[in-house]
Amino acid sequence: MLSEPSDVQVRPGVEGDLQALTDLYNHYVRETPITFDTGVFTARERRPWLLSHPEDGPYRLKVALDSGSQDVLGYATSSPFRAKPAYATSVEVTVYVAPHAGGRGIGTLLYEALFQALAGEDVHRAYAGIAQPNEASVRLHERFGFRHVGTYREVGRKFGRYWDVAWYEKEL
Repeated sequence: MLSEPSDVQVRPGVEGDLQALTDLYNHYVRETPITFDTGVFTARERRPWLLSHPEDGPYRLKVALDSGSQDVLGYATSSPFRAKPAYATSVEVTVYVAPHAGGRGIGTLLYEALFQALAGEDVHRAYAGIAQPNEASVRLHERFGFRHVGTYREVGRKFGRYWDVAWYEKEL
């Protein structure tokens, strides 16, 4: 059982979450280098992304909700690592937490739920790319047993500067 506080519910993402998930992601697009997307999305544009994360299989979407208001507090996903068939047992994972919900353990709850869901799947490794600097994300991933395997230097350009991405790996 998850160690979630009574005021937070974690469940699979559903189509009704699409607008809130899009709004949350767009915050990170507009305000941070955490994602290398540079233009905001409409919910319609993000719908294929949502549908690519069914309730079963290796590609999941977990959503954290405030139990009272049902506001989205964050989400975590596992997605294909690469498109080629030999990569099928590897996933890339990510977590986004609403700015007002930071420091409440939401990322931890989401990853607990995601990795519990992946436990029965044919998945061998999880990878996470973390734009640097991002100490909170590094700490979260290390808490879950990820280890640093390398850094791509100045691999992305956003906000008029280049950003490094540190890559982390976890055996599943």
